[in-house]
Amino acid sequence: MKRDYLFKFAIAFIIMLATGSAFNNILAEEFSENNLVFLCIGQSNMEGNARPEAKDYTGISPRFKKMYAANSDGSKLGTWATATPPLCRQGTGLTPVDYFGRTLIEKLDTIYDIRVIVVAVAGCSIKLFHKEKYQDYLNDSQTADWLRNYAKEYDSNPYKRLIELAKKAQETGVIKGILLHQGETDAYSDEWINNVEYVYKNILDDLGLKARDVPMLVGEVVNADQNGACAGANSTIKRLTDKSAYYYLVSSSGCPAGDEQRLHFSAEGYRMLGQRYGEKMFSFLKVKGYTPNSVERIDNYADDAIGTIYNINGQAVDTPTQGINIINGHKYIFK
Repeated sequence: MKRDYLFKFAIAFIIMLATGSAFNNILAEEFSENNLVFLCIGQSNMEGNARPEAKDYTGISPRFKKMYAANSDGSKLGTWATATPPLCRQGTGLTPVDYFGRTLIEKLDTIYDIRVIVVAVAGCSIKLFHKEKYQDYLNDSQTADWLRNYAKEYDSNPYKRLIELAKKAQETGVIKGILLHQGETDAYSDEWINNVEYVYKNILDDLGLKARDVPMLVGEVVNADQNGACAGANSTIKRLTDKSAYYYLVSSSGCPAGDEQRLHFSAEGYRMLGQRYGEKMFSFLKVKGYTPNSVERIDNYADDAIGTIYNINGQAVDTPTQGINIINGHKYIFK
């Protein structure tokens, strides 16, 4: 009898662990500074309006991950998965973030994971991400019902959802940048510029970040060279990015439109724009010391090399040369 009781107790205990926080903590992913997280916000072009093509589902590195961010993701909300499209909520398409992530995976050392959180609402004003204006914007009689319904995917407060998920992401990684693609609706005045700066500042403050470590990359809307319907917004977007060294402009020049209205990019346009976002971010990361993929760490080495670069002959050098170098206690190949 005693043996049966102990057996049943053991089974019950295992079930409790498997369904409770104790088991989840055992399986919880450890924090790593090599998990690089990027927050992505905006309207329909950030959601992604073009249908992904076959090649957009192939060649995706498991090091490129998305976090499920919408209510329609159900039990997956707040969890990571390989970044297959759509990266935004269900029913959206290819986004610049798809090829932003792929570009960074290609350019950065294999020790890094790229992780993205996309919270975007088609047609929205930047006011929807404004902590003090979002409710008035949703209540405005001029705001369409379909837009309100999209916002409900984020409990009608996309900014709050973004911050909640970003804090969760900070448990396992480091936020390194903010991607904005928004402006077709209202990027035509200084008010838009002020609102964007307010949103950016609040993201930094709410997550304990510094602008010098977390730049904001701002993409142009469909360009005048593609007869973009809202191309006039690009002058305002440019004026915003001229205001700070921590704002980076991502040009849409030459990125083809994909609809008759000339509001949205084609799949190829999203690929081109996403690559430009990635290249811009890579330039920032490289300056910050993140190792490019042309450098391969091949083994552990002596700890006494920390802070100094040595060539293969053991001589201290100012910069690495082609071939084997020893940096921060590790041996590298520079190709």
